[in-house]
This record gives sequence, C-alpha cells and structure tokens, in this order.
Amino acid sequence: MSKRQSAKYKIDRRMGENIWGRPKSPVNRREYGPGQHGQRRKGKLSDFGQQLRAKQKLKGYYGDISEKQFRRIYDEANRRKGETTENLIGLLESRLDAIVFRAKFVPTPFAARQFINHGHVKVNGRRVNIPSYRCKPGDVIEVREKSKQLTMVLEAVALPERDVPDYIEVDHNKMTAKYVRMPALADVPYAVVMEPNLVIEYYSR
Repeated sequence: MSKRQSAKYKIDRRMGENIWGRPKSPVNRREYGPGQHGQRRKGKLSDFGQQLRAKQKLKGYYGDISEKQFRRIYDEANRRKGETTENLIGLLESRLDAIVFRAKFVPTPFAARQFINHGHVKVNGRRVNIPSYRCKPGDVIEVREKSKQLTMVLEAVALPERDVPDYIEVDHNKMTAKYVRMPALADVPYAVVMEPNLVIEYYSR
C-alpha cells in the first residue's frame, strides 16, 4: 500500500467518519480510531477540540494539504470581501486538484494531486503540474490526450457513488471540464457535514 493510500485510510479512521463517501472506507467496518487505544471511550470534546477536529477534517478532505498551505488559504479568505466561511470553501474548491477530483477524472483527492504532478493535466491548453494552482471561472481543464485511456481515469469516470457538481461542466467523452463559478458551501457535495465556521473560530482565536 502506498504512503498516500495509507494516509487516506488513517484520516477516515481518525475522524471516525467516511469523509469521502467511499464504499471501501474502513469506517464502514469499524468506527473507532486507529491504533491500540482506538477503542477507548471518547470524552466530550472541548470547544477548542471541536474546532481543531473541524480543521483537520476539512484539511484532510482536500488531500491532507500542509498546515502552512491551509493557513495561507484561510488568510486569503479572511482578507476577501464577504463571508469568510464561504470564501474559504470557494478557494479550496478552485484548486486544480479539487476540480480534477470533482470532474471524476480520478477517484480521490490524493490521486488528483499525483495525477497533476505527473503532468497529465492541461489548463486552457497549457500543461500545469501544480496541484494547488488556482483556477478562475471560465478556465477549461483537460486530461492530456496520451492520458485519456489510463485505467485509473476510465474507472474514476464510471464511479457510481458521486456526481459532478453543477459549478463544473464536464464532457467525459473529451475528458474536459469547465470551471463555471466559485461555489458556495451549500453547492459542494461533501459526503459528511463540514463545519468551516469552526475552522474560522480556530484560526481567529
């Protein structure tokens, strides 16, 4: 098992939730956390604990991005006009790896990061290999011609457990996706409840 695959399962177990809604999640079999102390009774979380958990869950969902990177996204969301919670979700969903995942070109956010790193993706006709690349409304994302028949891509397109949200227009015949608009929290098809308001409280302490 690869390091990323292992990390993906640990995040589910640590949170006690199937955060990507995958049929193979270990949480479907056992809801307690990993490790020898995972089955101990959990005490009630403090306010800080709830905020930290919400932050770790949201950060983990997007491929377990680094704390430094996540903090930068929060700072930008806080600087922008409008609600910080909505800005935070909009910025996370405008990342190239998030769009590649949402478009069902790959099965997981971890796979999206690797797929982009390996040069399989173009944005507006130019190859981009930076997963955190910020897409703008109107940008067209496509899988490179040589990569369209990769087994991982074909299997991801056929996945029944998730749909493409309406802020992304996808043509799976051409393997292209258009980022239509920056979404609001209510538009994003999370498999579990996310609490970006608690993330904002965590950083604004």
